[in-house]
Amino acid sequence: MKIGYTTGVFDLFHIGHLNLLKNAKGMCDKLVVGVSIDELVQYKGKTPMIPFEDRIEIVRSCRYVDAAIPQYDMDKLKICKKIGAKILFVGDDWFGTDKWEKYESEFKEADIRIVYFPYTRGISSTKIANALKIVRGWTSEFSVISSEKIKEDD
Repeated sequence: MKIGYTTGVFDLFHIGHLNLLKNAKGMCDKLVVGVSIDELVQYKGKTPMIPFEDRIEIVRSCRYVDAAIPQYDMDKLKICKKIGAKILFVGDDWFGTDKWEKYESEFKEADIRIVYFPYTRGISSTKIANALKIVRGWTSEFSVISSEKIKEDD
């Protein structure tokens, strides 16, 4: 059985996340997905909009995912070895970077293949979060538009 592994925050689950999971599942028999715990996301300088418990349940409920597990740290090689994964799926934004070229040699030594998938262009959790902030009135720009609209409606 070929086990694959991928990981992410999966905040504001979108079509790019679904594409990643669907493509990954197509290349392995069992897909295990690590979902970053809130503390790890904050360590990376971000704050998730959706709490960990909800994010992992969303990922777990996806039909392409065989198991969803908490991601407690950034050591992908350690978890791949622990679960017996032979493929690690990551986004192509890491391809060719010094950090990932080093990872590739470490993963190769462990007989684990890294597969880079292209990001779904034009979509990201950050873009969705920014749009929600505007739509929900969380910015001064929207507040000005809203108050002008109210004056027009009077």
